[in-house]
Amino acid sequence: MSAFQHPVTVYIEDTDAGGIVYYVNYLKFMERARSEWLKQLGITQSALLDEGIQLVVHRLECRYAKPARLDDELSVSAQIEDHSACRLTFLQDVRHQGEPLCHATVDIACLDAASFKPRRWPSALREALSA
Repeated sequence: MSAFQHPVTVYIEDTDAGGIVYYVNYLKFMERARSEWLKQLGITQSALLDEGIQLVVHRLECRYAKPARLDDELSVSAQIEDHSACRLTFLQDVRHQGEPLCHATVDIACLDAASFKPRRWPSALREALSA
C-alpha cells in the first residue's frame, strides 16, 4: 500500500510562545492522517466504535529533526509497514516543503471496546490490507 498524504496547516494553537510547533502536536497531526486514511477506505472511527471496536496506540517511537513554525503548510504521511490480525505498524513522516521534520513508527492495536482485549480487524479493513 502506498503512503497516504494529509495536508496540515500550523495554527497559533499548535505552537508555543516562540511560534514553534509544540512536540506533542506532531503526534496529533499523525493521528489525523491515520484517521483520514481510514476515512478514505470508507471506515470512520465512530462506525468502529458502534461495532464495539477501539483503535489504540500500542507503541510509538518518534524522532524530531527540525521544528515546524506558525503558518507552515505540512504534509503528513501514513504508510503501513506491517500488519497482523489485530495490529498495524505505520511509518509516518511530517514534512515541510519536502524536508523531513519528524518521523515515527506507530503500532496501532484493534481492541474490543468493552473488554480491551485484542480483536481481529473488521472485514472492510482486512480486505483493504489484502488488496
